[in-house]
Amino acid sequence: MIIWINGGFGAGKTTLAEELHRRLPDAVVYNPEDVGLMLWKWMRPNDDFQDLPSWRELVVATALSLRRHHAETLIVPMSLIRDAYRAEILGGLADAGEEVLHVFLEADAGVLRERVNARVGIPANPGANQSAREWALSRVDPAVAAATRQPAGTLLLRSDRLTPAELADEVLAAAGLSQAHGDGKRMR
Repeated sequence: MIIWINGGFGAGKTTLAEELHRRLPDAVVYNPEDVGLMLWKWMRPNDDFQDLPSWRELVVATALSLRRHHAETLIVPMSLIRDAYRAEILGGLADAGEEVLHVFLEADAGVLRERVNARVGIPANPGANQSAREWALSRVDPAVAAATRQPAGTLLLRSDRLTPAELADEVLAAAGLSQAHGDGKRMR
């Protein structure tokens, strides 16, 4: 199974992935951002590597390879806010026969902004940190709006109302990997 953790910057994707990995130590955590950084080594960076068709293609190919050769469960924390990109990537995984649990972490815009602003960056490069923070903040409102456009079968969880442990309980229950309880989830 592939557990794709979607949501805006500051929604808690990485934190949830770490909690799931703690509970599923044989799973592989795959961050598609690394694919984008790899591509930028070979070509001039643009505003968002998700705009590169090669990024989207390689994200699917890498996920399939990791799942088939290295892990029964793949945990993928990555924002896919643009509907077309989400459909292309998750559709590509499903078309290849993979079972995908798509999780979208919702949070109020104010909470996301607060979390992004609280992030600790690289002390040696405060200029780059501020630039990255501004970029992430510019994507808060689109991420909040995207929560209403998630496809059927998406597990919507409020990361501003549930703890990482409670979020993990809900994800594992939806994946059929454990029992869970809580009131911060809904299926779209």
